[in-house]
Amino acid sequence: MDLEGKRVLLSGATGGLGRAIAAEMADQGAMLLLSSRKEEELRGLASSLAGGAPRHEVIVSDLAQDGAASELVREAGDVDVLIANAALPGTGRLESFSEQEVVRALRVNLEAPIMMARELVPAFANKGAGHVVLIASLAGKVGSPRSSIYNATKFGLRGFAFALREDLHPYGAGVSIVSPGFVREAGMFHDAKSAAPPGLGTTTPRKVARAVSRAIRRNRLEITVAPRRQRFISEVGYRHPRLASRIQRGGGADRVAEKLAAGQSAKR
Repeated sequence: MDLEGKRVLLSGATGGLGRAIAAEMADQGAMLLLSSRKEEELRGLASSLAGGAPRHEVIVSDLAQDGAASELVREAGDVDVLIANAALPGTGRLESFSEQEVVRALRVNLEAPIMMARELVPAFANKGAGHVVLIASLAGKVGSPRSSIYNATKFGLRGFAFALREDLHPYGAGVSIVSPGFVREAGMFHDAKSAAPPGLGTTTPRKVARAVSRAIRRNRLEITVAPRRQRFISEVGYRHPRLASRIQRGGGADRVAEKLAAGQSAKR
């Protein structure tokens, strides 16, 4: 799909990855519907993008609220592309989560993308075109300490993407999943002011944004955005979870996970 003139709904637009994706989409000629909870930041972002406001619109929405995801899509109106980028950390020991925090993480990270896609499917089928991009993570391939909720949502997104792609294929619409590894300048380690595990490398928000663009333009099923070593380890871990568990236990993963969870606890 050529992005020139297409209406792109982007959730989580004011985060580090969201801003990079928004800039990439605008540079490709898309008209953006930018959404997050932060109205002032949304308006500043819209004005800063190629084309500026009012070409790019803002919609304030808190996807943790019941029914907000469906309402967001209805308010957006005609949409050619959905990029479901909004997410909550979801890190920490399961028993440390309140019931409300569990519900919020599941709703924002997994339920909201599903409900937004559900609203768009009839329109995509009628038009014979459209694209859904789900921003997942390597946490959707390999489990890690203190990430049971986060892993659950990202594993779930991958399964949802694979199946929805098959359902939409006859209508000419596409579904892609973009799975970043450790991201510097944005993402969970940056937000928690915590260092990523050493020796595995990092990627950048710009590379993630370019992957999103490539996924839409080439109708790619899944793109992993991470250094080669990290991609290799994640694939081995995906196929051999018991081995991955042993490596993590011997490699200090608990210590890294505890620090990350502590840095993100207030954002759940």
